[in-house]
Amino acid sequence: MCSRNTFTVAGLVLYLFFLGRTYGTPIDPYEGQDFYKLLNNPDGRLALSSRLTTADRIAEHGYPVERHSVVTEDGYIIGLFRIPYSHKLQNEQALRPIAFLQHGLSSSSDGWISMGPDDALPFLLADAGFDVWLGNARGTTYSRNHTSRSTEHPYFWRFSWHEIGYYDIAAVIDYVLSANGQNQQGIHYVGHSQGTTVFFVLMSTRPEYNAKIKTAHMLAPVAYMNNLSNSLVRWLGPYLGHYNTYSLLFGSQEFLPYNDFFLALLYNTCRPESRFANFCDGVLYNSNQEGRSNSTASAINAQTHPAGASTDQGLHYLQEQQSGYFRQFDFGKAKNIQVYGTEFPPDYATEQITCQTHLWYGDSDDLAAVTDVLRLAETLPNKVMHHMNDPFWDHGDFATNWEVRKYINDPIIQIMQDFEDQLT
Repeated sequence: MCSRNTFTVAGLVLYLFFLGRTYGTPIDPYEGQDFYKLLNNPDGRLALSSRLTTADRIAEHGYPVERHSVVTEDGYIIGLFRIPYSHKLQNEQALRPIAFLQHGLSSSSDGWISMGPDDALPFLLADAGFDVWLGNARGTTYSRNHTSRSTEHPYFWRFSWHEIGYYDIAAVIDYVLSANGQNQQGIHYVGHSQGTTVFFVLMSTRPEYNAKIKTAHMLAPVAYMNNLSNSLVRWLGPYLGHYNTYSLLFGSQEFLPYNDFFLALLYNTCRPESRFANFCDGVLYNSNQEGRSNSTASAINAQTHPAGASTDQGLHYLQEQQSGYFRQFDFGKAKNIQVYGTEFPPDYATEQITCQTHLWYGDSDDLAAVTDVLRLAETLPNKVMHHMNDPFWDHGDFATNWEVRKYINDPIIQIMQDFEDQLT
């Protein structure tokens, strides 16, 4: 899922490109290791190995897994992974409430399972009796198809997180309700970072979908962004957060797709004997505070991330940071009038998000500032606030913190189960 350093990854690419070099060729004790079998190893590091898909990693732990494809109204083909039941429960004939998980920017379904079967939310949900679905936004590793356009066609990448919310999430919700086959009328939704943004988009622009949500869990909710502290975003905002020559040159392109070259670059630069090893520990493996992050899970994520996106998604976020509004994409005055009928993009009507919405947020999140989360909360008529007591809890902690099960995953599952109990 989207780590706290979504934008730091971009900076890391540039940093490594110009500076990254490893000296000497000593034998690497980590060469060829399958780190998924070494979960919770505090010395976990990135390894070069054959790429495993989300389905491969789920199946490794004995869980049944399915892969599905969903076609959106505008022709994108979205890849989904499903854990239909738990092999531990053998509950395939029982009523299984639906839980759907949506990743953040630059992430994919791979990010949800990197913590392994004892801590990762999808496995815990399956073991709690849920029918679990993992989404993949258009343009990511598992959603790089269209009914009529190739990824080489520039129009393929003309989308922001608005289209992901309005089209992708809507199509997926309808699909999973049908595929479940148990005549269920709603789902439980969990989103991280951009996975929260797209939820807010859908529920405010197509409010009829509120009726299809049982509970919604927003991890590091991102809507208003003008108070965030991320230094790279604040540096880029004045240049790319407005309709100008810079944003036009940068727009509607593929950004940071997964590829073997990028993996090899990180691997060679972040080997334990590299002079940049300490830098990688702090940025790539998210180990600034000792013991906070599962470095093996971070290494697994580094093998599969970044998963690809459109540059328009980043531009849209930078527009939010500069404008102080939560609103649709700014195409410039002339096109705004053509598309929206006004000079400025319309705001998202978040007051129309009437479903039970849980906001999970932390004080040290540099992309979802507490002030911005509270501003969003004031507009939501049916919200529940979950402020993390840990003052160091940041954007990435929602993904790979050692205690994410205790503080996030188990409480979320309990809320879902309590909701289901009220229905019986």
